[in-house]
Amino acid sequence: MIDLRSDTVTQPTAAMREAMMRAPLGDDVFGDDPTVNALQERIAQITGKEAALFMPTGTQSNLCALMAHCERGDEYIVGQNAHTYRYEGGGAAVLGSIQPQPLAQNAVGEMALADIAAAIKPNDCHFARTRLLALENTWNGHPMSQDYLAQATGLARQHGLAVHLDGARLFNAAVAQADGASVQASVRRIVDHFDSVSVCFSKGLGAPVGSALCGSHELIAKALRWRKVLGGGMRQSGLLAAAALHALDHHIDRLADDHALAQRLAQGLQGLPGLSVRSAQTNIVFVDVADGRGPALLAELKAQGVLATGLIGLRFVTHLDVDAAGVDFAIACIRRFMAQPSASQGAGSSASGLY
Repeated sequence: MIDLRSDTVTQPTAAMREAMMRAPLGDDVFGDDPTVNALQERIAQITGKEAALFMPTGTQSNLCALMAHCERGDEYIVGQNAHTYRYEGGGAAVLGSIQPQPLAQNAVGEMALADIAAAIKPNDCHFARTRLLALENTWNGHPMSQDYLAQATGLARQHGLAVHLDGARLFNAAVAQADGASVQASVRRIVDHFDSVSVCFSKGLGAPVGSALCGSHELIAKALRWRKVLGGGMRQSGLLAAAALHALDHHIDRLADDHALAQRLAQGLQGLPGLSVRSAQTNIVFVDVADGRGPALLAELKAQGVLATGLIGLRFVTHLDVDAAGVDFAIACIRRFMAQPSASQGAGSSASGLY
């Protein structure tokens, strides 16, 4: 099976499994798991933040960030289609009593600066208190520009807002924008704009589980309390942290290979009648299929051993468990299907969620 649904489907490599089995363990709820502590120190150092906290999921990491930045009755400004708003179960509102103020976004995920400024509420008891701006990088595979990050976060700070980055694919953005610099330098250029950042280890980096929230000592202390409330305190979680440490050591630079394969896929589909290809600079390719044939194409691909999702157009994501031969096979399957104008259109899509 060639699984292009998401980079979350990766399996731990043999070397990663070995690192997990060798990891020294403790009880992380007591704060004495040495592997978890090493991971938290490492990712804090990489992002240039004072501290970090290992989390089971990116959803919990983002939620702990929102609840650490905001109090009940506060508001955060966020994109209409941002993961923290649209795809995380409404947790900020349901569990944090934090009001989201969603704004329209353009094709690369940017909210207009004028819209952000207009959404910030005056200090008046009639309004929720605007406390935070949340951005996401990458956005549908697009790394946000440094100019936009500087302008949006600068505007937020002029109005006394904190800024949080959902950096689930932060390292994809950093690799794409390194421009000859080290990836760590590229990470810092992105993250220095933000008070906090959530980083995922189980997407392109290939770990089986886990994210980390990075920020100031004060913010992480608040997030630690919320992690406990939300049920995220784990015991011998160094077993999982070891996988994330291995990923940081061995799987960052190779993200460029995923980006190259995504471009190979996009180029192999360009110009096909009935297809519109929307590629980005990283590891995600979107394909729009004319005449309502998207579900049928998904079904045919699945029958041929290729998986993709179809929530907002067809989405293909490259990762460490996909190689050039797999991408070329997917291209060939799509080309064969599109060459058959009478192909069935009745099959349904099994896509669920955007991750």
